[in-house]
Amino acid sequence: MNKQKKKLPLAMQIFIALILAIVVGLLMQSQAAFTENYIKPFGTIFLNLLKFIVVPIVLFSIMCGIISMKDIKKVGTIGLKTVLYYMCTTAFAITIGLIGGNIFQRFFPVIATTDLAYEMPEKTSVMDTIVNIFPSNFISPMVESNMLQVIVIALLLGFSIIKLGEKNIGIVKACNNINEIFMKCMEMILKLSPIGVFCLISRTFANIGFSAFIPLAKYMIGVLLALAIQCFGVYQILLKIFTGLNPIRFIKKFFPVMAFAFSTATSNATIPMSIDTLSKKVGVSKKISSFTIPLGATINMDGTAIYQGVCAIFIASCYGITLTPTQMLTVVLTATLASIGTAGVPGAGMVMLAMVLTSVGLPVDGIALVAGVDRIFDMGRTVVNITGDASCCIVVSNLEKKREARKSARNA
Repeated sequence: MNKQKKKLPLAMQIFIALILAIVVGLLMQSQAAFTENYIKPFGTIFLNLLKFIVVPIVLFSIMCGIISMKDIKKVGTIGLKTVLYYMCTTAFAITIGLIGGNIFQRFFPVIATTDLAYEMPEKTSVMDTIVNIFPSNFISPMVESNMLQVIVIALLLGFSIIKLGEKNIGIVKACNNINEIFMKCMEMILKLSPIGVFCLISRTFANIGFSAFIPLAKYMIGVLLALAIQCFGVYQILLKIFTGLNPIRFIKKFFPVMAFAFSTATSNATIPMSIDTLSKKVGVSKKISSFTIPLGATINMDGTAIYQGVCAIFIASCYGITLTPTQMLTVVLTATLASIGTAGVPGAGMVMLAMVLTSVGLPVDGIALVAGVDRIFDMGRTVVNITGDASCCIVVSNLEKKREARKSARNA
C-alpha cells in the first residue's frame, strides 16, 4: 500500500512564496519593467478572482448568519457589541499611533517639503456619508463592491426572511446551499494564493527596492512598532481578559490569514479565509463570524488609524509644525470616524490620511513624503485590521456563549 505524500499546508506555501517574492523582487530591481508587465498581471488576476468572490460571500454569509440566529433582537445585541468593540479599539489604536509618533518624533529625519504635490480627493459631507450607506438599487452595490451597502442589503433580506416565519424553510435552505457553493469556490481560489502572493510581492519590492527605505527608516520603524504593539499586545491582552485564549495559540492558528493579508493588502480578500479559520481552528460559531468579520472589514481600520497618528506627526515634523493636544484629539476623532466606510482595499489609507491632515490644517501635499513606501505600510496595517476583526469575533462569540449559559441556567 503506497503511502500518500503529505501535502505542504497552504499557510507554509504562502509563507515560502512570500520570502521568495521578497528575495526575487530585490534581485530584479533593474528589471522592474519586466515584473510590472509580465509578473504583476498574474497577481492582478488573483486579486480579481478574490474581488469577484468577496461580494457574494459577504452577502450570503451575513444573510445566513442572521437567519441562523432566528431573532432580530439577538442580531441587534451582537451588532451593538461588535460596533462598540470596533470603535473602542480604533480610538485606542490612533492614540497608540500618536503616542508612538511623539516618542519617535525626535528621531524623524528632516525631509525637503518643497515642490510636493498631492491631489486632494473629493470631500464628502457627514450627511452624504450617512445617505450613501443605504443603496438606491439592488445591483450597483454588487458591481461597485460597496461593502456597507452590501451589508445593509444582507441585513434587510436576512430580517425579512426571519419575519416570514414558517414560510421561510425553503428560502433558508436555498440561501445556505448558495453560501456553500460560494465557499467552495473560495476554497478553489485560495489554492492559487502562493502564486498570487509571489507575483504581487515580487513586483512591489522590485519597484520600491532599498533606496526608498533608507531616508524613511526611522519613520518606518516607528509605524511598524506601533502596529506590532496593537496586533501582538493590545488584541492578545483583550483576548486573554475576555476569553482566556492563549495568545500564542491564537497567533499560531491565525497566522495563515495574517500572512495572506500582508501579501494582498486588502481586508476584503481575507473575509472568507478569516471566517473559515475562526470556525475550524478557533471554534467560533459561523453565526457570529459570518456577521462580525464582513462588518469589521468595512468599518474596523485599527491599523490604518495607527498609521494616521504616526504619519500626521511625521508630516507635521517635516514642515516644522508641532501638533497641539487639541489637534491630536481632532486626529483621534477624525481617524476613528473616517475609518467607518473606508473600503478594505489597497490604498484606502491614503484617502483617510488626506482627511486627517485636512482636519488639523496640515498640508495635504505632505502625503507625497510617504507615498513611495505606502504599499509596505498598507500590508502591515491590513494585518492589524484583520487581526482586530478576529479578536472582536472571538470576544463577542465568548460573551454570547456566557449570555446563553446564564439564560439556560435561569430557565432550568
